Amino acid sequence: MATVIGVRFKKAGKVYYFDPDGIWPHPGDNVIVETARGVEFGEVVTGARTVSDQQIVTPLKKVIRVANEEDTRRAEANEKREKEAFEVCQDRISKHKLDMKLVSVEYTFDNNKIIFYFTANGRVDFRDLVKDLASVFKIRIELRQIGVRDEAKMLGGLGSCGRPICCGAFLGDFQPVSIKMAKEQNLSLNPTKISGQCGRLMCCLKYEQDNYEAVLKRVPRVGKDVVTPDGVGVIAEINCIKETVKVRVRVDDDSFDVREYAIDDVRRPGPEDAAALKDMPRPERKPRRPRPVAEPKPEESAEGEEEPKKKRYPHQKAPKNLSTDQFLEKLKENGGATPVPAREHRRRRRGGKGPDAAQGEASNDQPQSGAPAEE
Repeated sequence: MATVIGVRFKKAGKVYYFDPDGIWPHPGDNVIVETARGVEFGEVVTGARTVSDQQIVTPLKKVIRVANEEDTRRAEANEKREKEAFEVCQDRISKHKLDMKLVSVEYTFDNNKIIFYFTANGRVDFRDLVKDLASVFKIRIELRQIGVRDEAKMLGGLGSCGRPICCGAFLGDFQPVSIKMAKEQNLSLNPTKISGQCGRLMCCLKYEQDNYEAVLKRVPRVGKDVVTPDGVGVIAEINCIKETVKVRVRVDDDSFDVREYAIDDVRRPGPEDAAALKDMPRPERKPRRPRPVAEPKPEESAEGEEEPKKKRYPHQKAPKNLSTDQFLEKLKENGGATPVPAREHRRRRRGGKGPDAAQGEASNDQPQSGAPAEE
């Protein structure tokens, strides 16, 4: 456990803890503290209190002193110099033709460094820009790229509700927001209606999400059967804010009516309700009969004689297709007769007829040229 005070350096910025070190400032007082980047001028937002060691970042920095009039004037002078530095940096960005948007400029309290915050679609090569700015201001220059949410937080503005945006007014950290929250809250999924100035989902979707989740756990989903004071019905709509449900119930004349009930007046159907038949578990299926397993045949008979083995016929290899040289050699051996190709050989072996089968049958009765005819 440690005794700390909470200090904020920007409006709606993150709160950092410091060791009071015997100085007990009140909320609203300005103090000079030591930070990782040097001496800073901040505002106390929480008085001295005890927190666990898990909530602090070690080593815990100490408060140097309560800010006096000179410190306040110096902080005001830095704000004026920040406006001048913003215009100078804007001109240099246009001169170097860099695809980046300057958002804000910050001077450290001890005037040792200037921090320029900008946004860009991708990585930007700003090395020449840093050299140019360092030659103008003669101090250390730092360019820091930020996201669109941080940009909206720094610039501020009004939200769709007509009030200042939450991140620029009081939110210290950004909470994760998902489209599932908008669905559970029955909001329009139109991006223009559920998005803030940054183009992301509005942070206020997170505010009521815990209440919606707690209410939805107490009642079945839409389309499920419930038991109401008027009988069994089906949930048609859930109103989490009023904690009521609209149920479609059957009336006496065999017609249906939609009625509204409090969540505490409806319940899930039990085994004794007729509507519970839908949710009853199905009876277990009978196990299938196992298939009879064929007994392996004995290799030898009882008399010791071996079973006759099946005959295996050798597979006849098909003749290979002839190359050009082999074709010419066969042509000479056959005395000019064309050798039979492999495909034609297969057809004749299977009993089929090739394209020249008709001509071959017709010429069987006639003697070939160059051979003596039989008398």
